[in-house]
Amino acid sequence: IPSGRFIMGSPANEEGRYDDEGPQHFVTIAEPFALGRYPVTFEEYDAFAAATGRGPASDESWGRGRRPVINVSWDDAQVYVQWLSQQTGQPYRLPSEAEWEYACRAGTTTPFHCGPTISTDQANYDGNYTYGSGQKGVYRQQTVPVGSFPANAFGLHDMHGNVWEWCADVWHNSYDGAPTDGSAWVEGGDQGRRVLRGGSWGIRPRILRSAYRG
Repeated sequence: IPSGRFIMGSPANEEGRYDDEGPQHFVTIAEPFALGRYPVTFEEYDAFAAATGRGPASDESWGRGRRPVINVSWDDAQVYVQWLSQQTGQPYRLPSEAEWEYACRAGTTTPFHCGPTISTDQANYDGNYTYGSGQKGVYRQQTVPVGSFPANAFGLHDMHGNVWEWCADVWHNSYDGAPTDGSAWVEGGDQGRRVLRGGSWGIRPRILRSAYRG
C-alpha cells in the first residue's frame, strides 16, 4: 500500500453516517505498508490452529478452505499474527484503523471505494436493503470464498462486506484527539472494546461504507 495523505471519517452530509465517524481529519501515511490481499482464510487459520494446538474456529457448517475465517476474537487475531511473524520472520500485526480506512478507500472520497453506492455484484451483504440510488440484490445468508468480487484500486478484496475485519485500535466514540500519523489509537477510550471495519454478509449496505466504525 503506497504512502499518502487522506481525509479520515465521513462528511456530515453522507447518507447513513454516524456521529462516531467524525470529526473528519487529515491522516498522513508516511511509509508504504503491506496488507493482506484477502481476509485470512480458514485454510490459513486452520494451519495455525493445527501448529499451535488451538481449537479450530467454527465455520457454521458453511465450509472452510478459501472462505474467510469467522468466529475469531480480537485476542485470537493477535495470537495469529504473532505466530505468523515467528513463522515468516516478517513483522505481521493488525492494521490501525487509519491504515484500514486508507487502504479501503484506495484514493476515493465516496461512501464506498467503488463509488457513491454498492451492489451485491461488488460485495457480499444483505441485498434486501439499498444505499443511495442502488438497487436491491441477492442475500446469500453466509460468507463466500475470498476474491469472489472485484478488488479495489490497491488490489484488496472484500474490504466491503463478507466478514468484519479487526483493527488494532481501542474503541473511541469520536476522532477528537485521534492520531494523524496513521498509528493505532491505543490510549484512553474503552479498553474493553476494539474496532471492527468493513461490515459483513448479514449487514445492510450503510454499514459497509468506508468510514463506518464498529
